[in-house]
Amino acid sequence: MERIWAPWRIEFILGEKPEGCILCQGPKAKDDKSTLILYRGEKNFIILNKFPYNPGHLMISPYRHVPDLEDLNDDELLEHFDLVRRGTRALRRAFEPAAFNIGLNIGKPAGAGIGDHIHTHVVPRWEGDTNFMPVVADTRVLPEALASTYDKLKGLI
Repeated sequence: MERIWAPWRIEFILGEKPEGCILCQGPKAKDDKSTLILYRGEKNFIILNKFPYNPGHLMISPYRHVPDLEDLNDDELLEHFDLVRRGTRALRRAFEPAAFNIGLNIGKPAGAGIGDHIHTHVVPRWEGDTNFMPVVADTRVLPEALASTYDKLKGLI
């Protein structure tokens, strides 16, 4: 049997879960590289997902802590989806993905890991990027470290 090591996952699985909202705390830290914030807009920001489905997995979030799209005002909503577009553009330039999954999980029952702070996922996809590992081993193999992905994308958004 072949073994593929993904040691960064154990940090998430066994680690203490931070109190409070990471999407509120990250921007307050003012250290964009350590918090993986790629871009700060006026009303929203772009952050790398710390536990991504694929390399380049972005999240776009408003600074304001609200649970639903209905709670965003027009300026927040317009900028939010403008950053979705800017994020996909940067990912195309950096990684040349074949496609994207773009979506929102509104509320915990819908699969939101952070159920009370709305955010949009932008996940680059390639032909054949899914294999047996997530199905039989509940493991996803990522070929690039987050720091490398961050450096590739930082200046492109």
